[in-house]
Amino acid sequence: MSTVLLTGATGYIGRRLEKALREQATLSLRLLVRNAKKLTAKTRAQSVVIEGDTFDMGALRQALAGVETAIYLIHSMGTGEDFSRLDRESAENFRNACMEMGVRKIIYLGGLGLRQSASAHLASRIETGEILSAFPDRLRTIWFRAGVIIGSGSTSFEIIRHLVEKLPFMITPRWVRTLTQPIGIDDVIAYLTAAVDLDPPENLIVDIGAPPMSFMDMLTQTATVMGLRRWIVPVPFLSPRLSSYWLTLVTPVPYKVGAALVEGLKSETLVQNDHARQYFPHIHPQPYQQAVRRALEELEHDLVLSRWCDSSPGAVCDINEQAMPGESIFRDVRTVSFAGIPAEQVFSSILSLGGETGWYSYTFLWQVRGWIDKIMGGYGLNRGRRLASDLRIGDAVDFWKVADLVPNKRLLLVAQMKLPGKAWLEFDLQRDTLVQTAHFIPRGLWGRVYWYAVLPFHAFIFPDLCRTIVDQASGRHARDGMDQR
Repeated sequence: MSTVLLTGATGYIGRRLEKALREQATLSLRLLVRNAKKLTAKTRAQSVVIEGDTFDMGALRQALAGVETAIYLIHSMGTGEDFSRLDRESAENFRNACMEMGVRKIIYLGGLGLRQSASAHLASRIETGEILSAFPDRLRTIWFRAGVIIGSGSTSFEIIRHLVEKLPFMITPRWVRTLTQPIGIDDVIAYLTAAVDLDPPENLIVDIGAPPMSFMDMLTQTATVMGLRRWIVPVPFLSPRLSSYWLTLVTPVPYKVGAALVEGLKSETLVQNDHARQYFPHIHPQPYQQAVRRALEELEHDLVLSRWCDSSPGAVCDINEQAMPGESIFRDVRTVSFAGIPAEQVFSSILSLGGETGWYSYTFLWQVRGWIDKIMGGYGLNRGRRLASDLRIGDAVDFWKVADLVPNKRLLLVAQMKLPGKAWLEFDLQRDTLVQTAHFIPRGLWGRVYWYAVLPFHAFIFPDLCRTIVDQASGRHARDGMDQR
């Protein structure tokens, strides 16, 4: 039985690939993650989990010991202006540790595109592939290159879906006519999984994708699948910056993510080789409309396994020990008794916050705060959540992130909105009392000004939120009692 190491297992691709590999009886799966709490209990039970990252050489060597195949799904998008340096150092550390520990093969997923026309983020992905492939006599690399990935929760699909749902008429920039070759997430996972058993004689670059189409084609075909009529008019005067701001306001993605996507769509990203058909003849990429239909079905039936914001380095989408409140300077504590109501019912009400459910009351004020956050380059409320009634550590809840979750006891949300400081919202069940606490650590004078400025809104928003959670649980408890009778 061969041992496979998977990095990036809490990311969008990684969560789905981890599930697929865990179901393979012929291999032993090992995971290198920054935060093991973000993994499900089933994953932790069925895999060897090592906490660390590619900048921790001790953890990296431990993770790679006895490994035959290592899968590299790491990138530093969103970490700031030095993302390319971090990508470079990470790839070099990983490659060198693989050679030191006797790993035979690396599997890497990058993006389609040519270096001379690539955006900064795509160029960094290309450089990562080149670094991992630099010593073919000592370490084989299978380098997959994909374009737009279509699946429930993917960045591209969420942008396309929101545009189609919300805008009957679209004035779009010229780059919507740029050709790319989208691919369904299920096909990406199929290629990556199949590559574990492939033993090429030399390094291999495998370009994957369905037939070429433009972003405008993707919009119109998505509308067809959704049964909608949409009018799209490309114009020459919408700059990439304006396009990025527009995506930020209309879709769940923040400005930096939207800008990276727009920059990537300015040039064609097409398949440059036939290696997918040669080496994986049993995989036939599904047509675009089929991939869209599959993604919509997962959304409709609450089966979204991963989302674009599940994990990435730094403050963009990840959580770490610094995401805990510790000794916060300011606190707003509210308590409500739930005597006579089972704790699991109250906790269920807490877990349903955000997304389509919203925040129960004062919806307009929550929306205003979301719009302000969007304008400032944050996520806003429309990032939503992965599933309607289930959360796990690392999940997004509008402009919050789940930092800690103890079933039927505690939910801790860390704020990822634009703030002059750090903020958390904590729900804790203590005997028969719900304790709701807003924590805040200000950054400088403006942080303190911000806290006192929002206190008047806290005075009626937070008590009402706490009471409504218990009221919802009480109603659910009453309905359950009626059902049992």
